[in-house]
Amino acid sequence: IHLFTILALMESVFSNVVRAPEDPILGVTVAYNNDPSPAKLNLGVGAYRTEEGKPLVLDVVRRAEQQLVNDPSRVKEYIPIAGLADFNKLSAKLILGADSPAIQESRVATIQCLSGTGSLRVGAEFLKKHYHQSVIFIPKPTWGNHPKVFNLAGLSVEYYRYYDPSTRGLDFQGLLEDLGAAPSGAIVLLHACAHNPTGVDPTSEQWEQIRQLIRSKSLLPFFDSAYQGFASGSLDTDAHSVRTFVADGGECLIAQSYAKNMGLYGERVGALSIVCKSSDVASKVESQVKLVVRPMYSSPPIHGASIVATILKSSDMYNDWTIELKGMAGRIISMRQHLFEALQAKGTPGDWSHIIKQIGMFTFTGLNKEQVAFMTKEFHIYMTSDGRISMAGLSSKTVPHLVEAIHAAVTRVA
Repeated sequence: IHLFTILALMESVFSNVVRAPEDPILGVTVAYNNDPSPAKLNLGVGAYRTEEGKPLVLDVVRRAEQQLVNDPSRVKEYIPIAGLADFNKLSAKLILGADSPAIQESRVATIQCLSGTGSLRVGAEFLKKHYHQSVIFIPKPTWGNHPKVFNLAGLSVEYYRYYDPSTRGLDFQGLLEDLGAAPSGAIVLLHACAHNPTGVDPTSEQWEQIRQLIRSKSLLPFFDSAYQGFASGSLDTDAHSVRTFVADGGECLIAQSYAKNMGLYGERVGALSIVCKSSDVASKVESQVKLVVRPMYSSPPIHGASIVATILKSSDMYNDWTIELKGMAGRIISMRQHLFEALQAKGTPGDWSHIIKQIGMFTFTGLNKEQVAFMTKEFHIYMTSDGRISMAGLSSKTVPHLVEAIHAAVTRVA
């Protein structure tokens, strides 16, 4: 055997590949799983948990699945590139409202995608190919995957101010200044509700000012709607920001996810809706979005979308879903109140009112990296290094443990 052949057999052609760092969010769960402590608590997970700390499958989802299983006419054939027609129609109606003029005038192109991430990526790829601007402004901070999704699609990422650490609230003036300075036509990523990671949302009046500024600058809004109904408990309230922008007749993109509000995390169910100026433009846009999807994953999966369509089509199931959804949102809201009151009762230094002012699954605690590391080491509490905690990961039983840890971190670590 030639020496070259021996060397080739000894060494992989991928020897130059370096080990990638753990995803900062998913890595929290890896570290948590490796910790043998019985006191460990995972507050990094972006998924709902019951009071007992268990994952939840909604009753209405189980019923819909059973109905699908019992239907002998169902087959496993490929579905169209754009996905299930009923799912697309009902998803647009859910986010835009049943009486939306955009839907009535057939100005909305909706494509079933792979949850929220896939919807964002397909939208970004479409914009890179067909939109005259390739810069997207995203809030600082934002979900850690956002910049990667847009960068890999070929868009240039810039940031606009969003969170004010001193108030643990919205830096509204900074937001207006940065978007006001953005180049005409730039794309702007907006969290429809329950901003991730901060839990800080603009008020209705602030949304109106944001809308006026964006339209006056001809900026293109791209909404990420990951928590409709899950934030306030009301599907309509949580869609307010999107509907405000659609009502003015302007164009926008919306990425929807059913991971949180239907608990369909692993089913990867989402939709991308592009609201256009006319039905003719919407038809052309849909044809081009399908050309993005075809070489990427060809067509979306059938099961999760069928669950969603089954629930949204049935008035009884829809009503039952809204009740379960309100129950999940309500438990998170009650955990906020419980944590806030426990910190007050403990006399933990600082103003913790932001915990009850913020909304949605996550709270931006204001704890720094050193304090987070201290809480992990000394109390076996896991969260992202920016101090974001999942309120859904808390329960009445675990709040005292978290309060002890926060109090120790604040008083002992600068």
